Amino acid sequence: MFFDQQEFDVRCEWGERGVAALAPVSDLVIIVDVLSFSTSVEVAVARGATVYPYRWRDERALEFAASIQAELAAPRRTAGTISLSPESLMQVQPGTRIVLPSPNGATLSLLAGSTPVLAGCLRNAEAVARAAGRFGSRIAVIPAGERWRDDGSLRPSFEDLIGAGAIIRHLAASRSPEALSAVAAFEGAHAQLEQHLRQCSSGKELIERGFAGDVRLASQLDVSDAVPVLIDDAFVQARIKDEPL
Repeated sequence: MFFDQQEFDVRCEWGERGVAALAPVSDLVIIVDVLSFSTSVEVAVARGATVYPYRWRDERALEFAASIQAELAAPRRTAGTISLSPESLMQVQPGTRIVLPSPNGATLSLLAGSTPVLAGCLRNAEAVARAAGRFGSRIAVIPAGERWRDDGSLRPSFEDLIGAGAIIRHLAASRSPEALSAVAAFEGAHAQLEQHLRQCSSGKELIERGFAGDVRLASQLDVSDAVPVLIDDAFVQARIKDEPL
């Protein structure tokens, strides 16, 4: 009971434990994985694709993609194919069905049970915040974080904290101290978002691997009206009463 932040309408907590604590007492969960699951989902859904988050990248993912006649996203390092790289999704065609494995954002998206889930990032922060109120007043914003390679434990990440803050700043309801800290982090970085994303640990890793373009795309603030909502385990453009948000 100490960790569910129920005294406040807008809550914020990290990773899988955050989803477990907040989803049962919230009307909506917003998953924030800026580099790069949530950004990839936004880019794909904005172009009319359907994205199926998947926990594992192995034979199970391949079999699942085949069973729903979808394209399995390739490892990020595979050039010229759809992958977790947002740049690889910029030219995706409407109607494309994509299975997108991710140990962070995809995994969290599938843990919320019956609570509705949106995918939020810097690119669609304001749009997601506007849509959130249509689901209810109790909103849980979950920065996904990264994984330490040696033991797989959670590494809270700069980019997801400011991504959460970019969304929360548009939510006028009462905010928990955890939510307020995310807003403060965003406001401190707002003036130089791309520079900060390039210099944070996750950004430096992607740039070293040749994905500077992904960091640039992910740092763009409020350039998209796409609101990906998870319906039947797939992200699609959110609609309320058959009207697009």
